[in-house]
Amino acid sequence: MATQPTDVDVQTFLDAITDPRQRADSDRLVQLMTEATGELPKMWGASIVGFGNYHYRYASGTEGDAPLVGFSPRKRELTLYLTTEPEVREELLSRVGPHRAGAGCVYFKRLDTVDPAVLREFVERTVAFTRAQDVTG
Repeated sequence: MATQPTDVDVQTFLDAITDPRQRADSDRLVQLMTEATGELPKMWGASIVGFGNYHYRYASGTEGDAPLVGFSPRKRELTLYLTTEPEVREELLSRVGPHRAGAGCVYFKRLDTVDPAVLREFVERTVAFTRAQDVTG
């Protein structure tokens, strides 16, 4: 991930979201992710709200820093950066509610259709999995 943390104020970024439901959903995600991670939100790049950080190094030699977990309120949906062991991920996806998923992202149109307990578990499992991947120990 080439995205780096910035000094942009998270609340200022969230307050600029024009869609009221997406703004409310983003506020809920900040609360949930803050509680689940024990980390304060920080802007990563222009549009990712991240929590905590870890250092990664791929077999190719590419390395960098990324948030443990995060989200981005995109125009059509919320993008959540959630990943864990494949079998755990599939099980959580089967229970979380309507979504679509990519390799390291889960996309939701709205949070009121998502099971909040499963989403919190997904965040917690992602943080544990990602911390275990941190090459700085």
